[in-house]
Amino acid sequence: MRTIPAEYNLARDIDRFADDPQRIAIRWENEHGVKKELSYLQLREESNQFANALKQAGLTKGDTLMVMLPRTPETYSVYLGALKSGIIITPGSELLQPKDLLYRIQHSKAKAVVCYHSLHDRIDVVRNQSSDLTHFISVGGEQEGWTTYDEFIASMSNDFEIVATRSTDIAFLNYTSGTTGNPKGVIHSHSWGYIHQIVAAKQWLGIKEGDVVWGTAAPGWGKWTWTPFLSALGSGATSISYLGTFHPRKYMHIINEYQVNVLCCTPTEYRMLVRLPNLDQYKISSLRYAVSAGEALNPQVIEKFKDQFGITIRDGYGQTETTLLIGTLADMEERRGSMGKPTPENIVAIIDEDGNHLPAGEVGHIAIHKDSPALFKGYLNEPERTASSFKGDWYLTGDLASMDVDGYYWYKGRADDVIISSGYTIGPAEVEDALDLHPAVHESAVVASPDEVRGFIVKAFVVLKDPKQASDALIKELQHHVKNVTASYKYPREIEFISDLPRTISNKVRRVVLRELERSKKLALT
Repeated sequence: MRTIPAEYNLARDIDRFADDPQRIAIRWENEHGVKKELSYLQLREESNQFANALKQAGLTKGDTLMVMLPRTPETYSVYLGALKSGIIITPGSELLQPKDLLYRIQHSKAKAVVCYHSLHDRIDVVRNQSSDLTHFISVGGEQEGWTTYDEFIASMSNDFEIVATRSTDIAFLNYTSGTTGNPKGVIHSHSWGYIHQIVAAKQWLGIKEGDVVWGTAAPGWGKWTWTPFLSALGSGATSISYLGTFHPRKYMHIINEYQVNVLCCTPTEYRMLVRLPNLDQYKISSLRYAVSAGEALNPQVIEKFKDQFGITIRDGYGQTETTLLIGTLADMEERRGSMGKPTPENIVAIIDEDGNHLPAGEVGHIAIHKDSPALFKGYLNEPERTASSFKGDWYLTGDLASMDVDGYYWYKGRADDVIISSGYTIGPAEVEDALDLHPAVHESAVVASPDEVRGFIVKAFVVLKDPKQASDALIKELQHHVKNVTASYKYPREIEFISDLPRTISNKVRRVVLRELERSKKLALT
């Protein structure tokens, strides 16, 4: 296992590229066509100004800064300046509401917040409920009670001596989506970023110095820190940033205009891209690698992208509590539908409920050993919740998979989502993949529904492209379709058409809501 330097600050890995004044760090565009670019030298100087401004405001090493910004050029300077100061960054999504923000502010004891101008009102509702929060910095607009970003860094020196930090010092405090109970504050140290750059940036994303990299994730999520920030800038690449709503045609235009070499999208974005009419008219010859993370990507989407563009979308698996944990690395043989293999430096296994290692082919918990450098350092101020996430020396991800004889992992679903019907173990993802192949289906979610005979049956909630198509005949057609695509025992014995699927604020489907709905329905009938 690689030795991580005892004294280490992530910011140095980015600052080192500023010695070349011509090297471009960020190319930014918004949906109105306004464009801006920032060199590594400009990024270093502006982040130094922000670091000096934080120091003047009284923030010191170990304090917490909440950052609530969309994809703006300032976001990069704010993150880099905070890291240089030894200040802990806690990202806040644009989707968070006042109640969510108050919990994070109070729990993290944030002393300052950098917020986009359109989100001021959400902070203002709760700002007086925390005695720790004393500084309010606005990006993109003025507001009474806020200091604009430009005013905050004005007259500050563009020289700054990076604060000495140990690799074990906290760099990021990311909060989980909080689907059950309060969100958990996930602690990541500077060493987490060190390993991420070595493994994810180089071996999964395959970034080379000078590449153009587009990670479409929004700030507020760990995925933005993964790719547009650490991976791209830590590799001396140019990071593309687009502040605008998703449209597949616009995405294709950006890839071509900026000559993107490495693309990292969500599965949903890839699904929409391959559904573009006249897909063969789009040329993205600059693209060398495409990767996906966040949830399982349909093998059919991977195949269509490969057929059209000659690029295999490689899957990657990780959590807020980890960095890239399992993936199909750049030089790895692809196994269509597989998650790939555990990443170097990390100790990953499939274990049962008692912590025993399972042989190839058996379904169990994806677990990561406590000594793996990709693993978080605990949940802030919650030792019991931290301890409960481990089985002995193994952190349980909450996801189930099997491993084949060659070491490839095959995703089966969340531990709570897997369906046991008449003794068969059925992963919801494989049924959803089959359903989503049908031309009438926009998306689907599959859960266990209580059944007196089988214990549970497979129940599918389906969102149609055209709701008017809903009918008993279509239900039978979809059931027959699934039987033809996958093993017949996996087909959904019940199908319900709905308008939207319930989701977390990170846009993941909340099967737990649908599962509880089914349980309540069946109880009402007994």
